[in-house]
Amino acid sequence: MAEETLKEKTAKGLFWGGVSNGVQQILNLVFGIILLRVLNAGDYGMVGMLAIFMGIASTIQESGFSAALINMKEFRHEDYNAVFWFSLFVGVVIYIILFWAAPLISWFYEKPELTNLSRFLFVGILFGGMGIAHNAALAKKLMVKEKAKVDIMALLVSGIVGVGLALNGFAYWGLAVQSVTYVGVSTLLRWYYCPWKPSININLSPLKNMFSFSIKLFLTNIFWQININVFSIILGKFYNSKQVGYYSQGNKWTVMSSTVIVGMINSVAQPVLTQMSDDIERQRNAFRKMMRFGAFVSFPLMLGLAFVGKEFLLIAGGEKWLPSVPFLQLFSLWGSIYYMWHLYVNILIAHGKSNIYMWGMLLVGLLQLVAVGLMFPYGIFPMVIIYIFSYFIGLLFWHYHVKKIVGLGFFMVVWDIIPYLLITLGTFFLTWSITFKIDNLYILFVSKIIIATIIYTLIMWNSNSIIFRECMAYLKLDKFFFIK
Repeated sequence: MAEETLKEKTAKGLFWGGVSNGVQQILNLVFGIILLRVLNAGDYGMVGMLAIFMGIASTIQESGFSAALINMKEFRHEDYNAVFWFSLFVGVVIYIILFWAAPLISWFYEKPELTNLSRFLFVGILFGGMGIAHNAALAKKLMVKEKAKVDIMALLVSGIVGVGLALNGFAYWGLAVQSVTYVGVSTLLRWYYCPWKPSININLSPLKNMFSFSIKLFLTNIFWQININVFSIILGKFYNSKQVGYYSQGNKWTVMSSTVIVGMINSVAQPVLTQMSDDIERQRNAFRKMMRFGAFVSFPLMLGLAFVGKEFLLIAGGEKWLPSVPFLQLFSLWGSIYYMWHLYVNILIAHGKSNIYMWGMLLVGLLQLVAVGLMFPYGIFPMVIIYIFSYFIGLLFWHYHVKKIVGLGFFMVVWDIIPYLLITLGTFFLTWSITFKIDNLYILFVSKIIIATIIYTLIMWNSNSIIFRECMAYLKLDKFFFIK
């Protein structure tokens, strides 16, 4: 009976995770296209320069405690209460520090406008700290449907606000208000939907039991934030806000698309894999099933984005965004296997191996920083290429350690994903062969998507793909037996 319950929770989690991320990406697409038309690269660059400060601040607030809470076998009020008050206190301290540091930030980038902009944008740090424990509680209880409602409503409200301000000439301020609104609304809704509530009895001692696990995640995530934002710093300092905007926009659409897959899997991966940690064979089978499911969705979606990237940006934003196309295509290649990165990390964390996660991220981060430094004289694109390549080295590191834990062979992974990669590449080759003579931009864009979708579906149907049949069955309200 317990196993059936886990199957049901997993299936529902995947379904609602998919619904949530699908709706979110549709909303992001709609709002993103409108903003793309109204704003310019410089507007996005102004906000992009501050991303690293927001990322590091949120990481310090969270300090790895969310994963520690989810990884616990039991749900205890005192643990969540301690994390809540810690996150709130830290958020207040960080905001005060960044408020007074705002002039230094504007001096570094030589942009006086950043002083007031950063002081407002950092308000999101205060709101975010009040929802960290609640978000962990929703994830622990596999309340994916409720999390979906939170994320969708927050995105809808913030998107309307951001677009409204942009249309009325507020430029990058529209993006800043949109960001703060999203954090504020999502925190409010987490409080509403979460059955757990904090108490005024402040006791931080439970954090001691989580510290050895969370500190490694904390250090790792700090380094991760530095890595993913290093280009925004370099471009903002040594180039200009437009280059930051082109880079950010190309990366943005890739992140949006990959989030669909990662969000679906992450909504259930860690809690489910944690519950299976005592049954290695069962855990390995579930991991491989998730790996195949990810490949089935990720390869056509992400490589498809690279395939239609030029047409999409021309239609969505016009010729002013053409410099973003190479960034979008490069990051889409990495985005196609980004879900694998998260799966490996989730299984490591499920076994309490946050130290391996930490050392792996440090390895990748150092490789990236050294590579970027060496390639800096040769321009932006060589830096981006070597930066992305470093992630593939990280995957090999994760795999080596996961193999030791659950006996996952390298060729098991290759066997699980390679069919979907070959089918995807074949699909796009056939699609290109059919459409390459089409001159009309809109017809070409639509044709590529429709023809590729039909070809991919037909191949999956005729090959009797198990993942494909299970997805179709689940859409017909049958059970998606993700766990054997």
